[in-house]
Amino acid sequence: MSVSISVVLLLVILAVIFLRNGSLKMSHALVCILLGFYLAGTAMAPSIQTGLNATTEMVSGIRP
Repeated sequence: MSVSISVVLLLVILAVIFLRNGSLKMSHALVCILLGFYLAGTAMAPSIQTGLNATTEMVSGIRP
């Protein structure tokens, strides 16, 4: 749960930065949000979640 919230927070911060810089238009952000909601309701959602979990475990296992 905490990883999920962290990822969402990071994506929101990036979206705000892109919107302020003019690199991301509001219509593009809306399309990305709708795509996220659509993907969450499909059969691909568990695969995406598994991939994100594996990636976060791999990154957290890296020791400098």
